[in-house]
Amino acid sequence: MGNTLGLAPLAALPRRSPRREEPLPNPGSFDELHRLCKDVFPGQMEGVKLVVNKVLSSHFQVAHTVHLSALGLPGYHLHAAYAGDWQLSPTEVFPTVVGDWDSSGSLNAQVLLLLAERLRAKAVFQTQQSKFLTWQFDGEYRGDDYTATLTLGNPDLIGESVILVAHFLQSLTRRLVLGGELVYHRRPGEEGAILTLAGKYSAVHWVATLNVGSGGAHASYYHRANEQVQVGVEFEANTRLQDTTFSFGYHLTLPQANMVFRGVVDSNWCVGAVLEKKMPPLPVTLALGAFLNHWRNRFHCGFSITVG
Repeated sequence: MGNTLGLAPLAALPRRSPRREEPLPNPGSFDELHRLCKDVFPGQMEGVKLVVNKVLSSHFQVAHTVHLSALGLPGYHLHAAYAGDWQLSPTEVFPTVVGDWDSSGSLNAQVLLLLAERLRAKAVFQTQQSKFLTWQFDGEYRGDDYTATLTLGNPDLIGESVILVAHFLQSLTRRLVLGGELVYHRRPGEEGAILTLAGKYSAVHWVATLNVGSGGAHASYYHRANEQVQVGVEFEANTRLQDTTFSFGYHLTLPQANMVFRGVVDSNWCVGAVLEKKMPPLPVTLALGAFLNHWRNRFHCGFSITVG
């Protein structure tokens, strides 16, 4: 029987090409989940500080810092950094060696290595005068849509003490990231583990992050209103210390005036702000900060000059 309905044969119908889904992005490191919100808040300032940055070459730079404080003795810091030739992104260069030495003889050093295309390694050493305080080794593997990290802290075979931290993050969608953290610690007469679950949702103009575990909870919300205004809200609850803190921070950029203003208000009745002002064409940045704790009736302020 012929095709009396005038329908085209199946072989002649156009075939739709299969829809290609875009690959999911890498979620980044576990330690950077709350980074956007934390960058909104101002850093603590006290006393007078002078920082002189000097770029010696395309790979090596140093910084000299002199800090005069009413709360302690005057201090001097020498900061040195070496960056290699392998640059994966504007913020990732391998190998990287960073060291900070102060006038009391204490040292804080970090070494970042790229062992393979997806495998990173980091070593951290911290001393207080002639005594070791911290030595830590990290290994991080970054897949297409997940990140796995293992950290070994303060290993002591003789004293049978160690701290192991495992992190894992998985991108479920282009906006949603879920993961967790497992901390295991062992020392003579004490052994335990803490499990923390984490999640982050990234929209176009805001990011919400939540960490919940047996040790407490940490939640943050970051919102970028426009090119000049950013705000952040942070909530932290510690079950061991029985302490809960709520903080609100804001970041205001005035490009025409070369100024950046950061402020914070928290539930401990603490109010603070830092104003930064660049002085072009001179390579100088001035910063003025003040913090007032109404609960403890404490006030401190600071002023800094950064050259270079």
